[in-house]
Amino acid sequence: MADLKYLLSKTKETLNEEGPIQLTKKVFRYAIGKRNPLTNGKKCYKDVLFINGCTLPHPTRYRVDHQIEQLLANGYTADSAFYGDLTLEQEKYYKTFIFFRCPITNTIKEFIAKAKSQNKIIFYDIDDLVFDKEYTKTIKHLKKLNKNELNLYYDGVKRMGDTLKLCDYAITTTPTLANELKKYVKDVFVNRNVASEKMVELSMMALKKIQKDSSKVMIGYLSGSITHNADFELVLPVIKKLMNKYDNIYLKVVGLLDIPEDLKEFSDRIISIPFVSWKKLPQIISEIDINLAPLENSIFNEAKSENKWLEAALCKVVTVASNVGAFKESITNNVDGILCNNEEEWFNSLEKLVTDSDFRNMIATNAYNKVIKNNVTTYTGYPLTKFITSKLPKTIAFVLPTTNISGGVNVILKHCSILKNAGVNVLIINSDKKENNIINNDGELDVISNITSKIDAKIDMMVASLWTTLEYVRKYPKVLEKAYLVQNFETDFMKYGDDGKLIANSTYSHDDIKYITISRWCQNWLEEKYDRNVSYVRNGINVERFPYVERNFNGKIKILVEGNSDDYYKNVDESFKIVDKLDKEKYEIHFLSYQGTPKKWYYVDQFMHRIPYDEVAKVYQNADILIKSSILESFSYPPLEMMATGGICVVVPNDGNIEYLKNEDNCLFYERGNIQEAVDKIERIVKDKELRQKLIKNGKETVKNRNWKSIEKEIIEVYIGDKK
Repeated sequence: MADLKYLLSKTKETLNEEGPIQLTKKVFRYAIGKRNPLTNGKKCYKDVLFINGCTLPHPTRYRVDHQIEQLLANGYTADSAFYGDLTLEQEKYYKTFIFFRCPITNTIKEFIAKAKSQNKIIFYDIDDLVFDKEYTKTIKHLKKLNKNELNLYYDGVKRMGDTLKLCDYAITTTPTLANELKKYVKDVFVNRNVASEKMVELSMMALKKIQKDSSKVMIGYLSGSITHNADFELVLPVIKKLMNKYDNIYLKVVGLLDIPEDLKEFSDRIISIPFVSWKKLPQIISEIDINLAPLENSIFNEAKSENKWLEAALCKVVTVASNVGAFKESITNNVDGILCNNEEEWFNSLEKLVTDSDFRNMIATNAYNKVIKNNVTTYTGYPLTKFITSKLPKTIAFVLPTTNISGGVNVILKHCSILKNAGVNVLIINSDKKENNIINNDGELDVISNITSKIDAKIDMMVASLWTTLEYVRKYPKVLEKAYLVQNFETDFMKYGDDGKLIANSTYSHDDIKYITISRWCQNWLEEKYDRNVSYVRNGINVERFPYVERNFNGKIKILVEGNSDDYYKNVDESFKIVDKLDKEKYEIHFLSYQGTPKKWYYVDQFMHRIPYDEVAKVYQNADILIKSSILESFSYPPLEMMATGGICVVVPNDGNIEYLKNEDNCLFYERGNIQEAVDKIERIVKDKELRQKLIKNGKETVKNRNWKSIEKEIIEVYIGDKK
């Protein structure tokens, strides 16, 4: 209901200040969601999303469109969306968010909470003191509103303040505004209003066309809105006096200024023009000789921008302004503008400009030369991008071939979760079409497909996770550091003659890549065979997800075989050759596989296929002995998971398990291909209680040393340095 009231208030405001045509356009735009960047074409991951809460075109143009142009000129990508069109889905498509004059809504509350949960920083941008009733009560025009209108106005002010309070930092137009905003947020950056490239172009076009009547001096007052009537009253006596004294003075009023009774006698020399599009404004400004910018001295006006001076300067028109706020800060008196403190100064300054065209032209030319470089988007955006960048956490993107669960994917997701908990903005780039976020016990991770979406943002580190993903990482242009998390010797995944074998092998010899691995044996061959500098971090286990369960080894002994029967290097066939020699009256055979299914000759009592990761622990808990015959593993998780639950492992030693497995200490090794040795080891475990107790005890200690919690600091150090 509050949102509806606010929209009704804004509708009335637009109707009053811009007329029915603009109102109709805005209603149509709002209805179709034209400003929503997700409604047209391919989705895109960018740096910044501006959420615009303002219905007026002038502030929106300066604080949204122009700042987007500033960011683009400095390598940032950005979009804008009207706050009423905002969806929670948009959160994952941007690194950071800037809310401009945005009133609070339930969606915005949820959106900000979701963004912050992903370590994304929220900025609030505002160009007026309209976020607290204490400031707006000084606006004289509000006295003309009835009670309902005033309540709606103040409701909007309060709701803008409520959004501001949820933000981390603020961006604003003047030091006065910045000082007030610092009461609400941690830091504030002053990014003054500047002209866009198009404004400069239109101003230059207007200058080429203009032919002024030298017999007339045209004084202009570009009021913008009716709220400025009180400001004009400051100079009303001066204008009247000057128009009485000089019959060549004409007054051009643009916007919604009520022509005072005191000037009605000069109606034949007053030109009134209604509110016009900003694209037509340069032509109108260029037709005047002197631009008026009076402001009452109040904290509200001190916070206002110097737009009137800027727009006039681009058209080589001199501005006479009150010595207040941004005018005082931007104008060098009698050099590139005139500053006045009282009625006498206003009269003297205007009279000199009216009577001295050379002085008038000098001031106007100086103002033009000043703003053409110092107050245009292209040349002024770097400090803004620097401020935004300084407040953002590191963004690390992991490129996956698929988000389908596997041992390797689980390791990456754990690294992601640890980094996210350390304050990193983590993004998963999926190389298939799935864009569903990953939600697990560690929280939620943003996922974007590089097939269905475009990635076009600055990334601090991009990490390849399989040889097929490295090319994408190497070609991505906006990344500071490129890395490759090597979990296996992927060359051996393919048969001789497979073209992919050569490409996979080529991924280990790039000088522009930071190599990371979770396995000592991978570190060794990368350093010895490929001369790489490798960052090693231990692999770990979620101990809480694999609770210990006491085994009694009474009754049938449950044997678990784990692995993909389709992959030769998993060597599952050998495990079932061992099973073949076991007494089926004494042993019960379980088979766990995420991919392949049992071959016809396999003896299986219970087959578990593609079990959800959350249920895998139960599979291990329900078995006594694990047979693992793999010949090629980066880091073999099943023995570690089995030991965590209290089971015992009989395994073929390989480079991926000898890092933590020790024969006769926490497991029993058997020689690859020696089926009888494996059978004997199983029989020995069943018969020897003392051996079982030793293996189980040492297995628990091994798992304890591999708890992810004890490895978190190592992972953070590898990716982002020592975080103290």
